[in-house]
Amino acid sequence: MKLILASNSPRRRQLLTDLGLAYEIRLRDVDEDFPPHLRRAAVAEYLAAHKAAAYAADLAPDELVITADTIVCLGDDVLNKPADAAEATAMLTRLQGRAHDVFTGVCLRAGDGRQVVFSDQTTVHFRPLSPAEIAFYIAHYQPFDKAGAYGAQDWVGMVGVTRLEGSYFNVMGLPVHRVWAELARLGALPAGLPGA
Repeated sequence: MKLILASNSPRRRQLLTDLGLAYEIRLRDVDEDFPPHLRRAAVAEYLAAHKAAAYAADLAPDELVITADTIVCLGDDVLNKPADAAEATAMLTRLQGRAHDVFTGVCLRAGDGRQVVFSDQTTVHFRPLSPAEIAFYIAHYQPFDKAGAYGAQDWVGMVGVTRLEGSYFNVMGLPVHRVWAELARLGALPAGLPGA
């Protein structure tokens, strides 16, 4: 099947490339609001499926679109992408010195109507960060395109993340082990790759 990645994330692009997958990028603006009764993993799965629905009518029978949404949860509070430096500071101040959960929801939707939606969870432990460290990170890395206002692969992840329980790649934005397994199950891996 022809794979389509519906994401502007350079991290997701790199992860799929590193898996050895060929894909095309297709982008659409999709509203990222979610019903207020949803919690944690259900939010990420809802948003991934909602994004995939925006592509359904245009998929050829031999195409499969990959959509994903990553959220950071502190308890039941969802920390999405910060609007500005003040909001990023507030998020990182809440996260520092504590553990939180990262959920990435993924939807694989084929042009023939098949669809699978799943999510993966990683618990991230942060050491206490000083206000100066938080300010330095925001000023130099401007994490406004990242849920929870940080990237584990960035400076703050290197100096602040003490432990992960679960997939590191999930925190980067795509649980590639699950994506690979589901693509194999759907018969969507390109010829020449193991599992195809």
